[in-house]
Amino acid sequence: MVDSQPQPVQPSQPQPRSRSDSPLVSVIVPVYNAQRFLPYCVDSILRQSYANLEIILVDDGATDDSPAICDDYAAKDGRIVVIHQPNGGIAKAQNAGLDAAHGRYLAFADNDDILDSRNIEILLHALESTGASMSKGRWSQFGVSRLDEVADLARLGAADPETVTVFRNPLRAYQSVFCKSLRLLLDAMGRHGEARYFNEANWCRLYRRELWDGVRFPEGMYAQDVMVAGELYSRMDKVADVNAVLYHWLQSGESVTHSQRSLGFYHDNVLAGLTNFDHAMANGVTPARSYYTMTEQLREAEQAYGRGDAAGSDADTRLLADDRAQVRKAIRRLTVCQRLRCRVLAAARYAEKLVYDRRIKSMR
Repeated sequence: MVDSQPQPVQPSQPQPRSRSDSPLVSVIVPVYNAQRFLPYCVDSILRQSYANLEIILVDDGATDDSPAICDDYAAKDGRIVVIHQPNGGIAKAQNAGLDAAHGRYLAFADNDDILDSRNIEILLHALESTGASMSKGRWSQFGVSRLDEVADLARLGAADPETVTVFRNPLRAYQSVFCKSLRLLLDAMGRHGEARYFNEANWCRLYRRELWDGVRFPEGMYAQDVMVAGELYSRMDKVADVNAVLYHWLQSGESVTHSQRSLGFYHDNVLAGLTNFDHAMANGVTPARSYYTMTEQLREAEQAYGRGDAAGSDADTRLLADDRAQVRKAIRRLTVCQRLRCRVLAAARYAEKLVYDRRIKSMR
């Protein structure tokens, strides 16, 4: 079982709201060396059909024109708050935004992505009308050559969603429904597989502010979003999925996810997988996604180390050996049935990743 049967609800239409009846939504955007893409992102937030926004641009010590671009936008629109800080990584920037946010609801955006102009309106309506802890929409991926085309599409605004699906136990869904092949099978069975899929990214979601009380991203590591995923999802009572594309995710070879291949990068992801593995086991959930994360990232680390990409010091050798031992120790905690399920899903997801890497990460 993945979780209790999700319940599709007939979506009502968002209604016009007065300023006094419109809760403040804080949108947090970490900014670093994104001068080419940043205007597309900020413009897409400023064009939101829902106007009561606090837009927090956190300049994380950018060395290009991004800081000046942020300041220029703030001078033109009073909803924008700019924080300038020394470079400390995306987690530090996200935490600065969380600490500065005043909104009843919180959203995140990456500084090179584009939001549909109805993103906040639709997600807020879904969240409030269902009483969910978090609402989420669907996203599309695009290459740099389509920046202007996608910006024009986002400006038009998505149609009202045909369905909104509400499900409980998002931690179980996160750990279970992460393979595309499984989602297609569940959809064919009427089990709403696609509605229950979400990754560790924080964008294209709207959160109730209290979910983040006492939760901050661990600073100084690459997998900061994975590290907090389990804790966040276990705090949620239910999640509302909106069947509409509300976010456009730029695929750039310069991004950390696509370009980083250091041993430290793989170690951080193994550590995050182990952390969520422990969290899932403590909550009685089979940690299939975390099994995939830690074993796949360990395999990547071993391959990189074998090629010499990450090899070097004795400390690297010890780090890799320790990661290998920790992963094996975690797997031994699984029952035979759990281990079989994790292996099957991990094999399916790894095969899908090979296709993904060829078709998505190579977008231009």
